[in-house]
Amino acid sequence: MTGEPRWQAAELGREALAYADTLHNLARYLTRNATDAEDLVQETYTRALRAAAQFTPGTNLKAWLIRILRNTFISLYRRQRRDPTVGGLDTVNPSQHDATDGGWLRGDLELEHLRTVVGEEIERALMSLSEEARTVVLLDLEGLSEHEVANVMGCPVGTVKSRLSRARMALRHQLADYGKTRTPGPTTPCPTKPSS
Repeated sequence: MTGEPRWQAAELGREALAYADTLHNLARYLTRNATDAEDLVQETYTRALRAAAQFTPGTNLKAWLIRILRNTFISLYRRQRRDPTVGGLDTVNPSQHDATDGGWLRGDLELEHLRTVVGEEIERALMSLSEEARTVVLLDLEGLSEHEVANVMGCPVGTVKSRLSRARMALRHQLADYGKTRTPGPTTPCPTKPSS
């Protein structure tokens, strides 16, 4: 031990709860299933609490937790790929929608419809990206710096920049015609400038 102060599991747990939404959002995109996302976040917290002594207070707890989540996802994915019994009788249908999705917009049906139309298109575009590209975009949206993303992903900063650039370009290309071809509801014309 280097003599640096370390957190106990209880203290780390209290601090780590602040990132529950961030972890769940990333887990949801990685697993593409609400139930699996909850399981992944729970496993992430379990592993983080077991490794509390390895975390150095004052460093980036959010990046540390995201790295644990990503590594846990990869481990579980590899284990499932080798397991021929995955998908038994109690398998949850991933196409079923979670009853809690969009609950914060219940009172405004127009806004909920708009969110659904736009959200589905953006989610479809995000899901079409490779796992690495999608993860880099989501970590960027969560506010992590390129250096933090590189730490989480375990790759050089240049690789993060390249992946992020290519992912953004792919999203731009996929969503370029979205506003031109889709109109979610009635629109009002923009005022035009008088010709001089």
